[in-house]
Amino acid sequence: MTNLPEPVRVVQLPDGTHVYADQLPAAYGGPQVVHQHIHQAPPDRTVQRIALGSGVGAGAVAAGVYFGPLLIAALTAIAANFAFLAFLALVLGWGVHTVVKSIGGPSGTQAVKNVSKAAKVSRRRR
Repeated sequence: MTNLPEPVRVVQLPDGTHVYADQLPAAYGGPQVVHQHIHQAPPDRTVQRIALGSGVGAGAVAAGVYFGPLLIAALTAIAANFAFLAFLALVLGWGVHTVVKSIGGPSGTQAVKNVSKAAKVSRRRR
């Protein structure tokens, strides 16, 4: 029976868990404790200082911290929408101007000139 493998030994560790003896580290010092530090950028404290300085409670501070960035994000999204709509209006206006000028014949060309003159006069009056 010398050709059989050795029987597997199971060892109970001091913390109560069971492991195979061949998987033990060279020197077992107990379970390892990993300290993980997560660093984040601090939020803007201006709203907190104003809220605490005026004597309001933690609810206002929490609302300022939560809704401040939310408000900025919403206003940025609205501004981006307005910028896109203004660009779209500019492109459509240029397209209409070009079509009226090229297809409209003499009356279309005269209409474009009249609109240009009216725009120049209104700019001078400001």
